[in-house]
Amino acid sequence: MKPALKNPVDNTRIFEFTPRDFARVRALIYKQAGISLGESKQEMVYSRLARRLRAKGINSFQEYLDGLESGRDDDEWVAFTNALTTNLTSFFREAHHFPILAEHMRKMKAPLSIWCSASSTGEEPYSIAMTACEAFDSLTPPVSIVATDIDTNVLETAAHGVYPIERIDKMAQDRVKRFFQRGRGERSGLVRVRPELRQLVTFKPLNLLAGNWPLSGAFDVIFCRNVMIYFDKPTQGRILARFVPLMKPDGLLFAGHSENFMYASDAFKLRGKTVYELDPRHGGARKSA
Repeated sequence: MKPALKNPVDNTRIFEFTPRDFARVRALIYKQAGISLGESKQEMVYSRLARRLRAKGINSFQEYLDGLESGRDDDEWVAFTNALTTNLTSFFREAHHFPILAEHMRKMKAPLSIWCSASSTGEEPYSIAMTACEAFDSLTPPVSIVATDIDTNVLETAAHGVYPIERIDKMAQDRVKRFFQRGRGERSGLVRVRPELRQLVTFKPLNLLAGNWPLSGAFDVIFCRNVMIYFDKPTQGRILARFVPLMKPDGLLFAGHSENFMYASDAFKLRGKTVYELDPRHGGARKSA
């Protein structure tokens, strides 16, 4: 029997992908989007970026990354970022947040303004919109929602508001009937969010690391769920500091179940169940931004 090789060649890879290539990818996505990729993400990075190499007709990661760093192709920077962005979402994900949101909406003075800072394919902002309709018992509640994401592909999906019917399998039937239209014929098996709901949401591309955010406040609510986990603590702190002047003094910030902002910023205090409010000792919030 032949001895096993200590470093077998991965014959499943079409392109060579060296540790130096991976290190360059990690540095580039951190600089571009603030995403901190762990060592365990090497296979994920290869599989996603290998598609870009094939699409561009490029034969090596070195050539691909050299092209990015040359700055000659802005569109490829977008494609690179989109490829490495994870978009896991669902309607009413982390459901305990939405009754808290509804109660907050009813207490606040209308009209209300909400920012969903990581909209992905739209399920989260549309869940916010449905909650608003239910809180005010109207398909035209006094609520406006701006939904942003760094990934332009998912924003296009979100704006259309069309989903496989399986995405609403777990949703209460009264919500399905009130807020969705079922496709027929060639569109059978699909559902679309009602136009009244889509009108409540404005989708915009936004990189949380960008110098300027195309937003105007002040917001009654900011959803920033399951995105901070991709940033290191200094980056989290900088983003949270920029949230402060965009929030009303009594506004709420919703985080993901695995995120803890207490270690990244002292501008917020925990209200409970990964919901934060501004700490009045730190001020800075204003009624317009």
